[in-house]
Amino acid sequence: MYIGRLFRSSDLQWAWRAAFLRCIQSRRRGAHRWTHSGGSAYRAVIFDMGGVLIPSPGSVAAEWEVQNHVPSGTILKALSKGGENGPWMRFMRGEITTGDFLQEFGRLSSEISKTTVPVDSFFSLLTSKQVAQQFPVMTEAISQIRAKGFQTAVLTNNFYLASGKSFLPLDRSQFDVVVESCLEGVCKPDPRIYQLCLERLGRQPSESIFLDDLGPNLKAAASLGIRTIKVNDPETAVKELESLLGFLLHSGVPNTRPVRKTMEIPKDALQKYLRDLLGTQTTGPLELLQFDHGQSNPTYYIRLANHQLVLRKKPPGTLLPSAHAIEREFRVMKALASAGVPVPRVLDLCEDSSVIGTPFYVMEYCPGRIYKDPSLPGLEPSQRRAVYAAMNRVLCQIHSVDFQAAGLDGYGKQGDYLPRQVQTWTKQYRAAETSTIPAMERLIQWLPLHLPRQQRTAVVHGDFRLDNLLFHPEKAEVLAVLDWELSTLGDPLADVAYSCLAHYLPSSFPLLKGVSDRDLTQLGIPTAEECFRMYCLHMDIPPVENWNFYMAFSFFRMAAILQGVYKRSLKGQASSASAEQSGKLAEFISNLAWDFATKEGFRIFKEMPAAKPLTRSCHTRAGPQSLLSPTGTRSYSSVSGAPPAHTSKGALVFSVEGLSPQVRELYDRLQRFMGQHVYPLEPELQRHQASVDKWTPSPLIEDLKIFNCSAPDTGNMEVLVRYGTEEQKARWLAPLLEGKARSCFAMTEPQVASSDAANIEASIREEEGFYVINGHKWWTSGVMDPRCQLCIFMGKTDPQAPRHQQQSMLLVPMDTPGIKILRPLSVYGLEDAPGGHGEIRFENVRVPKENMILGPGRGFEIAQGRLGPGRIHHCMRLIGFSERALALMKARVKSRVAFGKPLVEQGTILADIARSRVEIEQARLLVLKAAHFMDVAGNKAAALDIAMVKMVAPSMASRVIDRAIQAFGAAGLSSDYPLAQFFAWARALRFADGPDEVHRVTVAKMELKRPT
Repeated sequence: MYIGRLFRSSDLQWAWRAAFLRCIQSRRRGAHRWTHSGGSAYRAVIFDMGGVLIPSPGSVAAEWEVQNHVPSGTILKALSKGGENGPWMRFMRGEITTGDFLQEFGRLSSEISKTTVPVDSFFSLLTSKQVAQQFPVMTEAISQIRAKGFQTAVLTNNFYLASGKSFLPLDRSQFDVVVESCLEGVCKPDPRIYQLCLERLGRQPSESIFLDDLGPNLKAAASLGIRTIKVNDPETAVKELESLLGFLLHSGVPNTRPVRKTMEIPKDALQKYLRDLLGTQTTGPLELLQFDHGQSNPTYYIRLANHQLVLRKKPPGTLLPSAHAIEREFRVMKALASAGVPVPRVLDLCEDSSVIGTPFYVMEYCPGRIYKDPSLPGLEPSQRRAVYAAMNRVLCQIHSVDFQAAGLDGYGKQGDYLPRQVQTWTKQYRAAETSTIPAMERLIQWLPLHLPRQQRTAVVHGDFRLDNLLFHPEKAEVLAVLDWELSTLGDPLADVAYSCLAHYLPSSFPLLKGVSDRDLTQLGIPTAEECFRMYCLHMDIPPVENWNFYMAFSFFRMAAILQGVYKRSLKGQASSASAEQSGKLAEFISNLAWDFATKEGFRIFKEMPAAKPLTRSCHTRAGPQSLLSPTGTRSYSSVSGAPPAHTSKGALVFSVEGLSPQVRELYDRLQRFMGQHVYPLEPELQRHQASVDKWTPSPLIEDLKIFNCSAPDTGNMEVLVRYGTEEQKARWLAPLLEGKARSCFAMTEPQVASSDAANIEASIREEEGFYVINGHKWWTSGVMDPRCQLCIFMGKTDPQAPRHQQQSMLLVPMDTPGIKILRPLSVYGLEDAPGGHGEIRFENVRVPKENMILGPGRGFEIAQGRLGPGRIHHCMRLIGFSERALALMKARVKSRVAFGKPLVEQGTILADIARSRVEIEQARLLVLKAAHFMDVAGNKAAALDIAMVKMVAPSMASRVIDRAIQAFGAAGLSSDYPLAQFFAWARALRFADGPDEVHRVTVAKMELKRPT
């Protein structure tokens, strides 16, 4: 069942490669050259330890971070911090003790992650016997190398343990030479340590091969003339080593090992059974090995005389109801083979537990190749795409089987597959539950309320993934589909979703690697959406809307399986040595499932008919536990009397810790970018703004321009996205999105109170296929920028129309004749160059009629649609200003002394810091709530929330920044620090996009409409 990986590669594949190598050797005969056995000029193989012989610190860290909720990449960043003089390199040179290293390492990790990191736990795991085990494929390769008379060495960057011994969890007898950095005081990539290893081997660089997983170490070795192999995957590296040495490094069955003690079966009884089954007088001993993987049903390789077989059995002990159904596997494979589906040839099902202790079945051993890494290392992009296409085709082949003709009409109940599956996996999870997982509790309530209607019934595999397919060794052809334990009759789309699990898992995920952090386009791997479209095309069905539900269900089921594996591992029943890790991973997977459930809730909200607007209550309360609210968080009351499907709008994330792994990675990247590139440039940018070149964009900003989220461009892009024609989008939206152009928005006028949009006096007159515009505008942000190419202009097309249907909006190219920029306007003396805020006059400016947005009289409607997102963007920026101001304030008061003691110890300062933190958090929560409601219910339904945040955030920011200025003293008023500019912006934003008074009126009116 889960993670069942049989027949990874075959004797046939090894034999083919051996023949290929012999062919190469035969071509070299006759060359007068001293070669060693196997026809190779090499005499020694040098191995790195971490990442080559045992798991690397990076791979161990990635798994540990997932399990301990530490931001991804924290450990590796801390290890690399400081380069040659960092604590990790000094530790590996033996220059500092274990205790000193852990203290410094812990400090760095905590600084990087902004949270306490238990590095002792990581170090214990890294050096534990459980983790520091030599890869079997490397152990066998070393044995074969030495058997051929070659020398072997290990060259490792290692360290001293607290016991005083060096960390080398290897059998030293495997190597002729062992070179340890902590003993020598020299680390790779220092060339001296390679030369030391060669001297002790008595070999020249050209006679040696070096395997390492790190590029700098390989580069240093290659510079000395040593042949190198980059190790991304031990098995792939061994194959490359074989091609260099000229002989095979594998003598047994791939991916097998001696049978684990808890999984032993009586060989004598099995041998008697097999002789009766095969009907021949077989002679010789029975060879029995266990496949490395397989989490549910133990799986064995059997060789008896000239027969190669595979045995699948139920695990021992008390089992969960209906689990480990090997009888069903046997039945479905036998039936599907006759229907032309590629499956292994099954021979017999034995339900007599007295033979080997549990029921089992036997099938023929299939030669072929299994890809357990979904990124398909070693293949070309075209080959990867072909593999995924073959996977998709065979799934379509399974779902196209006439199950009645195949004798499978009673294989499962027809209809209601998903309700039964949700119920089944809920029961399985409850039976295996060891502790409460909040996301699983929410999913158990949410899934039954959002079940899609099943469109068709087909044979479903139930565990269809790339690593359950056996491929031809030389081409993208599926030879056999394995692991049918969960198969039944059901909704085929569940199989499609389950086949895409790896697309949403990181490559570092334990047990099942993913590709979510890989560049699929570069690899040539189709995205999950492309796989789904490919399936629909092959099956000739339309795409479904509720794809997110199927993904949520698939990850829910995976979490339940992991929990079951973990429960069995506690009893010694799970068949894989890595099963014990699965308990901590169940929570991680359930959170992924919840992410998809939340997306499905958003989709439902967005597709609600406009004729039935959401009924909105304007209060926030802590209510009963919502189906979609995590335990211990507030439930925001936003919908009155809506059915459950309409209230499922997802959990509101209100802290960094609550972000999904993908978003947390983006957050961390942004923090690093700001710290490394933006903040250090502030003084230079301030000098540029005060220079004669201030109206020319700074090249520093151009070099760093990655966000493209400045006002008014964001609002103008929203207008084009929501209201623009395809022609308007092609001309203006694309360059704005790409950051190749800038824009401005002309609405406010000096002669009238422009807070009331109905007061606008600028005119738009139709004339001979054009619109002619005249008007006087000011506070037109962005117009001074030399890159500004577009102005969105608001004026009156019909003064006699109803009050809110008089205005229209036009797209006006800035190079149109008649546009005159009169002057830049300053805010408290700051001109905000190079974008600035300009005063403009439009005199008989002629614009083509196709530049009208949405239609005449729709300007007020567009303005309201534009202002919602614009207002909340401003509020988000204000919170950013406030956080930055508070950070500067804290740093300042810690470094200054007044009246005999540090400012940070002054009571008034402490009170100001406390007030600022509280006010920022209050505003942040209100902004998050508004943004959340905009996402799930739309801008119109979120109007109250938007008005509240626009009313609160500018005043909050003004107070926080003012306190920071006060703490800085006179320096806070200068341009040496950004505080004065922050303050000017915060004060100006009490007018921008509507003054405070307008928003207060809006909130009050909506409050008065509420029933008392």
